[in-house]
Amino acid sequence: MGRGGKLAGGLWRVGLYIRLSRDDGREESLSVQNQRKILLDYLEHEFQGQWELAGIYVDDGLTGTDDSRESFQRMIGDMKAGKLNCIVCKTLSRAFRNYADQGYFLEEVFPRYRTRFISLGSPRVDSFLDPEAVQMGLEIPINGILNDRYAAKTSADVRRTLDMKRRRGEFIGSFAPYGYDKDPADRNTLIPDPEAAAVVARVFEWYVQGVGKGTIASRLNGLGLPNPTAYKAGKGSRYRRPGPANDGLWTPATVARMLQNPVYAGTLVQGRQRVVSYKVHQTMAVPPEDWYVVEGTHVPLVPPALFQRAQELAQRETRRAPGQRTLHLFAGFLRCADCGKSMSRKTARGIVYYTCSTYRRKSKTACTKHTIREDRLRSQVAQALGVQPEALSRRLLFEQVREILVHEDGEVTVCPLPAEGASSV
Repeated sequence: MGRGGKLAGGLWRVGLYIRLSRDDGREESLSVQNQRKILLDYLEHEFQGQWELAGIYVDDGLTGTDDSRESFQRMIGDMKAGKLNCIVCKTLSRAFRNYADQGYFLEEVFPRYRTRFISLGSPRVDSFLDPEAVQMGLEIPINGILNDRYAAKTSADVRRTLDMKRRRGEFIGSFAPYGYDKDPADRNTLIPDPEAAAVVARVFEWYVQGVGKGTIASRLNGLGLPNPTAYKAGKGSRYRRPGPANDGLWTPATVARMLQNPVYAGTLVQGRQRVVSYKVHQTMAVPPEDWYVVEGTHVPLVPPALFQRAQELAQRETRRAPGQRTLHLFAGFLRCADCGKSMSRKTARGIVYYTCSTYRRKSKTACTKHTIREDRLRSQVAQALGVQPEALSRRLLFEQVREILVHEDGEVTVCPLPAEGASSV
């Protein structure tokens, strides 16, 4: 019997597992093609024809510190389905750098499904020819611990390097935001993409002119402009947003995300999320005070004053009480003349009032009530605007606020607004 070993009643149905880590770079000795050649040469020499190839499972550019890799999971599924009974990889670290998972698969899963596992590196592992080394030996567990610790150290080093880049205002994302490209001379610097940058500027200009996000999305779709995901795909990018398949159309939510993104004013905000640990690759939110915010890192696509106007208008457009589905007429528009805080809406005996939120929620001595009935306020505002009270609307108020904001410094040109039915505001 050759060293490959014979399986009673048939052939070894072999699955080759190959993983190319991002850390490998372009080293040919570690490439997918090279790993495949090494494994196939081993089978040809050692198994003496007593095998058939059931599949080649490749995870390209993924970490080995968890077992959620797509091809790895597919291989395990095929093993459980009886499609293969032997797994071969180049080294233990290609399959596992997580010590707990290494023990789980070698000592529990593979024996349960009577699957032979072979690793060609040091230490050499063959659970069929030397099962005691796998089940009771020390070398393999020790090697797993060393791989695990190496992965932990590498993860910590990478995190420190990325945090340093974030502090310096270097862009570290895999894909540039819509409207930008990565500078070919410095991949950590953003430069404008002229075609998409013009769309970004147009979106901001329309919005401060009073055009609603829904109307903006409809206009962009009407012009045949692909949304950010489709645009990047059209330029050859592998970028994909999670969720349902993207149809290439703009939506109000897409427009809203753009209007809220400070990158378009020349400010990088990074570090909003972190992975839980080098073993648990789920992300968790980071408190805003711990974000990395660096201004002036790249060329803005919109003037900072225009970006700020858009933020002010958005606050007035969308404010509502927590859990409140209805956006009331004056929501976001009313401020106390003394303390400058918002006016709080309440209802008593069927009558709606607005009261200073500082007085109502914080301190009875910090300000006074400044209570006013909503019906009386509506009449007074309508009279000031020269309209009937029943004609008063959030759109009309929004127009007035927009014109006041625009005229404060004269930097934004006021253009005619679309017809009443054309906006979602």
